[in-house]
Amino acid sequence: MKRALVIIDIQNDYFPGGRMPLAGPVAAAERAARALQWQRERGLPVFHVQHVSTRPGATFFLPDTEGVQIHASAAPRAGEAVIVKHFPNAFRQTPLADQMRAAGVDEVLFAGMMTHMCIDTSVRAAADLGFRCSVAADACATRDLQWGGQTVPAAQVHAAFLAALNGAFARVATVDELLG
Repeated sequence: MKRALVIIDIQNDYFPGGRMPLAGPVAAAERAARALQWQRERGLPVFHVQHVSTRPGATFFLPDTEGVQIHASAAPRAGEAVIVKHFPNAFRQTPLADQMRAAGVDEVLFAGMMTHMCIDTSVRAAADLGFRCSVAADACATRDLQWGGQTVPAAQVHAAFLAALNGAFARVATVDELLG
């Protein structure tokens, strides 16, 4: 099996001072950087996914802003693929699946942001496409959500979405457990 690392949306707008700061983005990015280093040391494929908002009324990841840029902690190196997406699902209307298949990838390790949105939709899509998936729980971050007049804290959102992915769609564990 050949495993690729797919790093989704570790972009400046999600960090303190950005237009959509998350809970715990620095710690998650540090763990994603650990997985990135591991992949690079072994010459294994890495795919960086960058969300660029094109929908009317978007408030973050706007084209040609500092916030849309991939954060320095997970910055791509020369030769590493950067996939630009316009939807939460990293596979929707992008060449990601084709590029992974061309590289002989059959297993995918996911890290990035936001757990409840882009990680969730991308992992489910990858599983549907036949890739064996894992999610580095400590290399992902999300935010508080509002529903029914209640605030659902980011830690609970994160746990709920990872619990839903674990088993049926992916193996969910820490970076260290997954890199073993």
